[in-house]
Amino acid sequence: MSKKALASNSKTKAAPPDPDAQAKQQQLKLYEEALRNFQQQKWARARELFERVVEGPARDLADRAQVHLRICAQRVTPAPAAAPKSAEDHYTQGVALMNMGRWDEAREHLDRARKAAPKADHIVYAIAALDCLTGEADSAMENLKLAIQLRPENRYHARNDEDFSFLQEDPRFTELLYPERDGSAG
Repeated sequence: MSKKALASNSKTKAAPPDPDAQAKQQQLKLYEEALRNFQQQKWARARELFERVVEGPARDLADRAQVHLRICAQRVTPAPAAAPKSAEDHYTQGVALMNMGRWDEAREHLDRARKAAPKADHIVYAIAALDCLTGEADSAMENLKLAIQLRPENRYHARNDEDFSFLQEDPRFTELLYPERDGSAG
């Protein structure tokens, strides 16, 4: 066969089918869906989809997905919060952690808040609530009594506060919150 015939023959032969064609098509669809989520600022979903794109056979799509993944990661990961400085900062952080059930971290912040502002009734009250939530009845009673001494209105708040449900059956709790029942007021 002549060179011309070989060249003509090679031009007419179709390239062998790409065994990854279907996987590449699926990867492209994932990439497009990931881009839509990215543009809608649905960072977590976009990140999830881009991670799947990276695993696909088309390297060019995988490389583009990597760039978008870095941006998604920056958007999903919140900037670190400023470290609490004041008693109020520690109190706020402590209550937030308490609400998430992160008792030890909450205690650290509330203890720092109390150290900075030992006469702040709301901080002492929060510590009493934390004590109650962690099953420390005696400490809860002491702190609640102090919170009420610092601000008598705390007595009424504690009556309806679910954080103190652990103490509902404790006679000391009843005496502290309902002093009018036994005739004393203190």
